[in-house]
Amino acid sequence: MRNVRFYPSAAITAYAAMVMMAGVPVQASDSDQRIEQAAKSSYNFKTHLKDDHIKVDASDGVVTLTGTVAREYHKFLAQETVAGLPGVKSVNNQLAVVGEQPAEHSDGWITMKVKTVLAFHKNVSASGTEVNTRNGVVTLTGKADNLSQKQLTGEYAKDVDGVTEVRNDLVIAKTSRRTLGDKVDDTSITAQVKSTLLFHKSTSMLATKVSTLNGVVSLNGEAKTAAERDLVTKLVEDIHGVRSVHNRMKVR
Repeated sequence: MRNVRFYPSAAITAYAAMVMMAGVPVQASDSDQRIEQAAKSSYNFKTHLKDDHIKVDASDGVVTLTGTVAREYHKFLAQETVAGLPGVKSVNNQLAVVGEQPAEHSDGWITMKVKTVLAFHKNVSASGTEVNTRNGVVTLTGKADNLSQKQLTGEYAKDVDGVTEVRNDLVIAKTSRRTLGDKVDDTSITAQVKSTLLFHKSTSMLATKVSTLNGVVSLNGEAKTAAERDLVTKLVEDIHGVRSVHNRMKVR
């Protein structure tokens, strides 16, 4: 019979290594679960993306998005929302757009973009505004709380790519009741800011870096003029959840 020597110290070391190795996946899994839960409970997923079918899977900080969305920009919004979550290293966006989509620059495409822009801004009534487009001319109908809100809605619609004219037929009637609604998390704010600046034609070409902490948005990058930089501040200040804006963009 062979003599087998048993080394207690070596056995203990090997056992400890096994325990440590076994603990790594558990820790990683906890972190990944927090990422998945944070994405699902984010403001954007519960509001703008609530009717989509998005599955969020995280593995060692790499997030994969699968499922379907109703609009192309929903893919961008979902990706940007997840990308800003703590612990996320990268996002693999495999979301598919389903259903009939309006052709680019068509009247349907313009209507969709106007509705989206209004949905991101808090000082207009997106739900109370009907948008119709014909040959690039946008007609707004519905109700506004006051003259200022009516004018602001028209300004936002006019600044959407493809819009040639806005006919603002909103009726002023103080019938809507505003509520605070859900708290808007920082990563949702950042994603909304990026989407808003992309959708407004006056700011779509700007290279703007966006970060948010406790509702305070910081902007960095370049603007062609001081007026352009001021416009960015105005647009961002009016996004859901934004408490204040620190615009550090430099004028070329």
